[in-house]
Amino acid sequence: MAPQPVYEPVIDQHDTWLAVNPVQGCPKGCTYCYLQDLGLTRAKPSALATPEDTLEQLLAHRYYHPELVLALYTCTDALATPATRAHLTALLDVLGASAVRNPVCLITKCAIPDDVVACITRNREAGLPILVYLSYSGLGPDIEQGIDHAALRANFPRLHTAGIPVIHYWRPALPQNSTPDVIEHVMDWAARYAACTVAVGTKVKPTALTQITGLWPELADPHLDPQAADSVWPRTTWDWLHHLPDRYAGHPVFQTNSCALAYVLGRGDRAGVLETPTCLAANRCPAAQRDRCRNAASRQRPVTEADVDQHLAKIGHSALPYTLNSATRTVILGQPVALRDRHNLAQVLAVTVRSPQDPGERYWPGRLSGGQPLIIDTRP
Repeated sequence: MAPQPVYEPVIDQHDTWLAVNPVQGCPKGCTYCYLQDLGLTRAKPSALATPEDTLEQLLAHRYYHPELVLALYTCTDALATPATRAHLTALLDVLGASAVRNPVCLITKCAIPDDVVACITRNREAGLPILVYLSYSGLGPDIEQGIDHAALRANFPRLHTAGIPVIHYWRPALPQNSTPDVIEHVMDWAARYAACTVAVGTKVKPTALTQITGLWPELADPHLDPQAADSVWPRTTWDWLHHLPDRYAGHPVFQTNSCALAYVLGRGDRAGVLETPTCLAANRCPAAQRDRCRNAASRQRPVTEADVDQHLAKIGHSALPYTLNSATRTVILGQPVALRDRHNLAQVLAVTVRSPQDPGERYWPGRLSGGQPLIIDTRP
């Protein structure tokens, strides 16, 4: 019997963006999907809010801030069914007609039909910044079950021709897509059309270790702790990224979504990545973007205790003890706080947030708690 679905909040905070999930449940069956243990894969999508109600909830939500990026439909693939596509185009039109001008992301593996391309185009022309993440990593139908990979590849030139910004989302990294021929088959195509690539490895949330070890048996080694890692990589993929062939020299490759978004949106870094090892050694970032980030950092308004007090009160933590290091823009919370609250505080104030880990947390803390990449030597 299929598990009963566990729905996420319609408005939620993730580590990179504000998630907007008025429809949840995906008919596809990607075996690595983080929705699997929620009973939301191989499921008929359920509409939890109309487009109009979604806008109302967004603007009234304690997490909302006009600087945050909105990621739409992260608990489904909005391009998967006619009903979800209709909801998507209606929501984009509602957002485009409103005062909301937050950048908007769509993430998909499905074909994007002409009416959706037209909807994105008219709302971009109305001033709503919309970009598309195409999740394409070279995995086959045995793992990404129900995905038409030819249609996914065809999205790249269609969106490029339409002038819609594309970020290539290369994830997850698994042994099955870690050989150089698979990597370069993906990258040769994506680099022709996408503004940049985001490569994020494999994320292992606390409730999904058994699910992931079914795909990657080496992660069951009791000496490893993949859930404490920021991400997990096959060594072949990790080494390929760090010895990027010359033919991709003009194509930016990031391991941080926030940096890819800053690059495509023409913004500076707000996530505390600048000058860190990730910035300097992992991300293949254009020099002009690093200069933009440095210039933005030099103009950044200092964060004060009044700023922290005000925002903690807004998100329901007015009595929370903390210390603030203004010089490093670091807030250290005195007790465990849900990751979504920590992420929102970090993004709105452009600070680094540290706190004790909540033992009941269902999601991966990653870099937020100092997690580092875990590199695995895969078996021949």
